[in-house]
Amino acid sequence: MRTSAAGNSGTCVRTPRTASRPARGLRGFTLLELLVVVAIIAVASVGVGFALGDTGRHALEREGERLAALLESARAQSRASGNAVRWRAEPGGFRFEGLTGEPLPRHWLQAQTRVLTPAPLWLGPEPLIGPQEVLIVNPELPGQTVRVASDGLRPFAAHALH
Repeated sequence: MRTSAAGNSGTCVRTPRTASRPARGLRGFTLLELLVVVAIIAVASVGVGFALGDTGRHALEREGERLAALLESARAQSRASGNAVRWRAEPGGFRFEGLTGEPLPRHWLQAQTRVLTPAPLWLGPEPLIGPQEVLIVNPELPGQTVRVASDGLRPFAAHALH
């Protein structure tokens, strides 16, 4: 394109905009924009993973941990009151016999939970009890078993058996 400036007798040639700068409509994404999108996708993936990660196996482990805590609570109440306490499984739940005061829960968190070892547990009042264990299962999860046990000295603890 030919132009002339005032006071200049010569001509000056301007070059049109070419490959040195892209046109406004053809602009790409910046690195920062791409990183923000990747971060959003990562956070969403983690959220979905946590939502889907709570399988039945985890629920059965929670049942075992809850039972261990209840057994330890009953054991402590037995020692404090001096009364012998017995735990036994029942259809759809379990029962603590011999406790005084506030009753402990009697039902599983999941109705499908079952006990494989129907023998009762004796929880006290002596400080040392014999080794005892309970195996719990969920028929909807074949091959998954949780063992809630104590050697008589240490507290009851839940362990998943695979």
